[in-house]
Amino acid sequence: MPKRSSIGDENETAFAILQQVTAEAEAQPTKNPAAVALGRMGGLKGGNARAASLTTAKRKAIAKKAAKARWGSKP
Repeated sequence: MPKRSSIGDENETAFAILQQVTAEAEAQPTKNPAAVALGRMGGLKGGNARAASLTTAKRKAIAKKAAKARWGSKP
């Protein structure tokens, strides 16, 4: 006599999993294209605007701090 499984048929299980996956994929919200464009505009301006506003002395101080953080202080 064959054993009875409490799980059910493999095809039914696979079908149920596929239904769950496709339902989750359809439920994900899409991004607002206008908001994406607006955020990208600000992101593209930020670094260049900051670099243009820095003085030479301030830029050197930032570079020294970054080098010290990266390489550590020498004894």
